[in-house]
Amino acid sequence: MDRAVFERMAAQEGVHWWFAARRTIIRTVIERMIDLPDAPRILEAGCGTGGNLGMLSDFGALRAFELDHDARATATQKSGVAVAEGALPGPLPFEAETFDLIGLFDVLEHVEDHQASLASLRTKLAPKGRVLMTVPAFPWLWSAHDERHHHYRRYTRASLKGVANDAGLRVERSFYFNSALFPVAVAGRAIKSALHSDAVDDALPAPMINSALRGVFAAERHLVGRLTLPFGLSLCAVLSADDD
Repeated sequence: MDRAVFERMAAQEGVHWWFAARRTIIRTVIERMIDLPDAPRILEAGCGTGGNLGMLSDFGALRAFELDHDARATATQKSGVAVAEGALPGPLPFEAETFDLIGLFDVLEHVEDHQASLASLRTKLAPKGRVLMTVPAFPWLWSAHDERHHHYRRYTRASLKGVANDAGLRVERSFYFNSALFPVAVAGRAIKSALHSDAVDDALPAPMINSALRGVFAAERHLVGRLTLPFGLSLCAVLSADDD
């Protein structure tokens, strides 16, 4: 990602509506959809500046890795977790360890070889372990936002299932989310495209707007595991090894 994107992430991810509501959704998925063993071992792959580490540590013993040096240092300082250097598809740290849950949150779209990356993470799964991941949805939503964030692609449920299967993983559950704001986002991107605007769309809004957007997005936690919507700005999936 551009350095400015990392800097905004580090400054805002504790309070920005998108990061905060996504953490709420991820927490709910873990609680409702993933049967963790006692004393689970958890890994976040590509943890960025560490915004999810506090939430993930509530569920078990946590490890994390990140490629970018400055983001890694920020994540370690912010969370108290000793974030290791690592990359996808490799080299991966923690060579002798396996994990009951691997989190991969808006990371796979940044990696050129997504199949090899998922296959690499598969080798780090403990028996009955799960990969929980989020990615941006729908290639037709491609915009300057994706280019600024150095994305290689956006996904559908079908395309994610295909690359997971090729990597030796099985999609157990998948669903679109950030659905309530989908029409607003689509309209906004269309307007920006028509105006040839390159304005950033991840800045922190005014407090009242930020709070309202967070409330709308986070309310989707009530749908997790109960209702699958046909669209959304993001896609979430739970993966397991195909020989599990």
